[in-house]
Amino acid sequence: MKHTAPAPERTAVTDTHCPYCALQCGMGLSVGTAAIRDVAGPDVEVVERTAFPVNRGALCGKGRTAAAVLRTGVRLSAPLVRDGGVLREAGWDEALDRVTGGFRTVQEKYGRDAAGIFGGGGLTNEKAYLLGKFARVVLGTSNIDYNGRFCMSSAAAAHRKAFGIDRGLPFPLEDIPRTGCAIVVGSNLADTMPPALRYLTELTDNGGSLVVIDPRRTRTAEQATLHLQPVPGTDLALALGMLHLAIADGHVDEAFVAERTSGFEAARAAAMAHWPERVERITGVPVPEMRRAVEMFAGAASGMVLTARGPEQQSKGTDTVGAWINLCLATGKAGRPYSGYGCLTGQGNGQGGREHGQKADQLPGYRSITDPADRAHVAGVWGVDPESLPGPGRSAYELLDVLGSEVRSLLVMGSNPVVSAPRAAHVTERLESLDFLVVSDVVLSETAELADVVLPSAQWAEETGTTTNLEGRVILRQAALTPPPGVRTDLSTLHHLAARLGVGTGFPTDPETVFEELRAATAGAQADYAGITYDRIRREDGVFWPCPDAAHPGTPRLFLERFATPDGRARFADVAHRPAAEEPDAEYPLYLTTGRVLAQYQSGAQTRRVEELNRAAPGPFVELHPHLAARLGVSEGDLLAVTSRRGRAEAPARVTASIRSDTVFMPFHWAGAGRANSLTNPALDPTSRMPEFKVCAVRVERAGSPVPAAVVRSAS
Repeated sequence: MKHTAPAPERTAVTDTHCPYCALQCGMGLSVGTAAIRDVAGPDVEVVERTAFPVNRGALCGKGRTAAAVLRTGVRLSAPLVRDGGVLREAGWDEALDRVTGGFRTVQEKYGRDAAGIFGGGGLTNEKAYLLGKFARVVLGTSNIDYNGRFCMSSAAAAHRKAFGIDRGLPFPLEDIPRTGCAIVVGSNLADTMPPALRYLTELTDNGGSLVVIDPRRTRTAEQATLHLQPVPGTDLALALGMLHLAIADGHVDEAFVAERTSGFEAARAAAMAHWPERVERITGVPVPEMRRAVEMFAGAASGMVLTARGPEQQSKGTDTVGAWINLCLATGKAGRPYSGYGCLTGQGNGQGGREHGQKADQLPGYRSITDPADRAHVAGVWGVDPESLPGPGRSAYELLDVLGSEVRSLLVMGSNPVVSAPRAAHVTERLESLDFLVVSDVVLSETAELADVVLPSAQWAEETGTTTNLEGRVILRQAALTPPPGVRTDLSTLHHLAARLGVGTGFPTDPETVFEELRAATAGAQADYAGITYDRIRREDGVFWPCPDAAHPGTPRLFLERFATPDGRARFADVAHRPAAEEPDAEYPLYLTTGRVLAQYQSGAQTRRVEELNRAAPGPFVELHPHLAARLGVSEGDLLAVTSRRGRAEAPARVTASIRSDTVFMPFHWAGAGRANSLTNPALDPTSRMPEFKVCAVRVERAGSPVPAAVVRSAS
């Protein structure tokens, strides 16, 4: 008789959240108890968490395979230090001594601002908060920013100008299917946030209209009632042309404009200067399609405009988002149920990461680093003199651009700018020119490979902490297992570094203790977390900020009674179209736009280490229209060289009619020869300091031998 071995015992399921995008999907983790740590690492199973309202149990491939990065050999397991040009394993004391020595030496020689910190939009609120405090209290430097500057900063700036406050979505995702019309600008939710696509399909199933605006006919655009396909970099003109039509065709909600807004006359004048035929010439979108989109939106009883990186990652991204907000305000589609403007935040904690002190100009809770009252409040919580706090520093790209000259040492925590920054070859050179570089991460990223010291960080499944999703819902990731020997949490790293640098208190290693301090630091601020606790998050499946006290229910829906401006009125933006910083010419005749694919995430530092995801998306490609391919004499799989004024990238051709014939697309997840950000333009938005990732001028030519079609198409 054959005996079957009993199934290994497992722990009770721990409720937590996905480590990737800003949906922060609920998931459960079940851990095998028989052999928690063997040669392969922990036995962790991701299971559905159907009760969590955002994803209702659904997970994309990245979420389902998230535990694979916990395996031995995939993740870092000990500190590394550089000797003789080579990284070797070291103990924590040696590594931390080198870090403190590196920062001390630089600051003693060049001053406090010679030290810099570059954070990440995936850090928990507790980490982001303590990292900002570390920069300002321990290092005393103004030079801290984070990669979220590359993600939502233009939308954040426009949101604050118009509404007085920045929260990605002023309403929960559950409101989207109940609106009458949604305009989605520059987002491919089907690939970037797959569980969220159901909200758009439910919208159309309920009889609502969906307008998708994108230079590519993505899988999201295929769900649309109407797809508008503008020239990259012309979203501002398109928004102005649509507002012109709304005004000319009598769709303005005059009562709403009079009662709840200010600045309409200037916005009206700007829109009327962008007559439809002019906008058609600029954007390539036919006037009848523009008019149809306006009629759908204005004719619906409620409506939403949702933007993502397409219109935001431009050198005029703040003005572009402002123009889309103008369309909402003019038609009365804001500050009312199932209506408004929202930003589809990208990174896992892109919302919380910018709220609590990683940005160069902000203190926790969105407090301003230049406002005396804000400085005094935070300094009081921190127990320091307000005068000791530095002022605003450089934005993310500007910080990276002065590495090796004005900033001589850098701590990078949870980011990979070698792959993710614009003009990436230049940024790599700047990182290599530093006197001292330390990277704290879960894997040996391309940036970590350049470091003098690499500190292995605990992962999402091994530590507890809060994040804030794209809705403004503060949620709790809970540890399901302990980190392996040789790995520490980032809170522990900051605690020990602070102590070595002379600050022995104020840097707890317990995340809930840090969160309690964060609550005090944000009390009374715009992003007020004072009424949120770990226990309450567990009970309520997350709490929406602002939540000023324990009796407050939280705020799922903003602006229903008044906007967060001093007079309670939303403000129109006075904006006009201008070209991209770099337009095609005879030498570089095509537009390049960049983005993500379904099976990879951001710089790919983690997802490129997961076998299942690599089978689905093994490498970069250049997407181009058949007409362009014919002009170039290019076939599917041919190796192409894409060149801009900043660099060159090589990847196989993917020929598809889903893209404009004047445009090529490259995903940005890979390093090496196919690095899309070798090409991109660091031209900055004057307000948000967002680089212009989404449009630059390139030329394309055949580079070498064809790549097998099966490899090219595997990510489709």
